Amino acid sequence: MTADLSQIVKAYDVRGVVPDQWDEALAGLFGAAFAEVTGAAAIVVGHDMRPSSPGLSRAFARGAADRGADVTEIGLCSTDQLYYASGALDLPGAMFTASHNPARYNGIKLCRAGAAPVGQDTGLAQIRERVERWLAEGAPDPVDRPGTLCARETLQDYAAYLRSLVDLTAIRPLKVVVDAGNGMGGHTVPPVFAGLPLTLVPMYFELDGTFPNHEANPLDPANLVDLQKRVPAEGADLGIAFDGDADRCFVVDENGDPVSPSAITALVAARELARNGGKGTVIHNLITSRTVPEVVKENGGTPVRTRVGHSFIKAEMARSGAIFGGEHSAHYYFKDFWNADTGMLAALHVLAALGGQEGPLSALVAQYDRYAGSGEINSTVADQSARLAAIRTAYEGRAGVTLDDLDGLTVAAADWWFNVRPSNTEPLLRLNAEAKDEATMTKIRDEALAIIRG
Repeated sequence: MTADLSQIVKAYDVRGVVPDQWDEALAGLFGAAFAEVTGAAAIVVGHDMRPSSPGLSRAFARGAADRGADVTEIGLCSTDQLYYASGALDLPGAMFTASHNPARYNGIKLCRAGAAPVGQDTGLAQIRERVERWLAEGAPDPVDRPGTLCARETLQDYAAYLRSLVDLTAIRPLKVVVDAGNGMGGHTVPPVFAGLPLTLVPMYFELDGTFPNHEANPLDPANLVDLQKRVPAEGADLGIAFDGDADRCFVVDENGDPVSPSAITALVAARELARNGGKGTVIHNLITSRTVPEVVKENGGTPVRTRVGHSFIKAEMARSGAIFGGEHSAHYYFKDFWNADTGMLAALHVLAALGGQEGPLSALVAQYDRYAGSGEINSTVADQSARLAAIRTAYEGRAGVTLDDLDGLTVAAADWWFNVRPSNTEPLLRLNAEAKDEATMTKIRDEALAIIRG
């Protein structure tokens, strides 16, 4: 096929419509390029439940084997299960998934041995260059001694490893509703929860990459509605929703109200700091709530603020030796999980915290939810730079107001802040605002939006 790789090779992964933008033949070239760029003698490959995933995954594996790499195929898995395999086996890995994107999409998340991320600056650009050259000139012939393909089961080992990191054996019995969104949570939740004092109410656990019930994207409030209704109807203690590849988890309390991912970040940070003797660095991106660095400091830790994006979080975790990191998009990263993100481990921490005391989840998380936030608001603009400059002009020089350019533009005062950052792929500016109370937040949010959209 004729492929425009600029449309499918993103900053951190490969993603596009199948077969319009890429297909199994192209997946094979990516596999060959991945084997060459990593120089690995062996790799591990897994895939989600999308209809196109098994074929793409196998084509990638054969492409890598043609360049001499032995390939371990772990089959159906969540993204964090692939990271587990990469870490435990110390092999570079490839996960075939398009996460929360619609069914016609698929993609590849790549990592080096030990689940170290592969992005534009860490190998992805080189992989793209090779694939583009082979598309133009023809693929290289297989090496004289191609690698082998072998299957390996990792699900039970993955589940056991996660349970070894969080002790839930002594918690009070809990009833939990889990919405897997027909994604990989339906595959991983049963073995992880097996034998724990939990009554599981499953929703949409049937693996179906056409997503017949709702999109597997809990970041969109519309996709949480079914879970929010089911939790109080069941008299459950909480609800958990996973995205399509089950690397992110979202939580609702006993009333069906969503719990802010920043509150989950703060809660897990406090637990990880306690587990590490009240010492350690915790990473948070700049759109998480101010609650997060406050809680980290209160529990003896050192908060470090980063740009938005998993490559920045993972890089800073490796550099600083951080014990934990969280993003407001509900990605949670753990030193004990090779600095990779795992929604399942975050979910286990929430269950352990709730089950280790007698109160409801709403009361438990209240201490970690101290401010009023706007959520992310996107605005289409003709000129991103001009609008950012207008915001700078409006706030620069105001008494008690500071500006910084870590990621877009952050404007902050004693009792409020907002960040405006450009999308890398669309003509959008993304606004996140937070303040001490709802009235102040609304005022700051609307003032910023008026400039952005002016």
